[in-house]
Amino acid sequence: QVQLVESGGGLAQSGGSLRLSCAASEGSFRQYTVGWFRQVPGKEREVVAAISWNGEITRYADSVKDRFTISRANSRNTVNLQMNMLKLEDTGVYYCAGDDRAWRRPGSTTSDYDVWGQGTRVTVSS
Repeated sequence: QVQLVESGGGLAQSGGSLRLSCAASEGSFRQYTVGWFRQVPGKEREVVAAISWNGEITRYADSVKDRFTISRANSRNTVNLQMNMLKLEDTGVYYCAGDDRAWRRPGSTTSDYDVWGQGTRVTVSS
């Protein structure tokens, strides 16, 4: 099974930027729909952005539209999340998730995905 590893998390100031990456262990990842989710203590994991296997379809949570950009480089088995104009409420643990049902549109719930990374922590400070 494909394994996913996130990187790029860390500490950023409000208004700053971070770039998260999700690297997959196998080339079959190119056929996966991929989502980035965020989780904060006491709340359920929520989708931030998602992208279809070919990059043609993307979706974003309203809270990150025009600030975050999801993209993928299938030649390198990676999906990135560029986060600009960070806000305090962007703080959380970010998870990369994969869905091998390429014909599906990018889903917005955790049940739409069956492969998960271990998460990377993002902390935004004022």
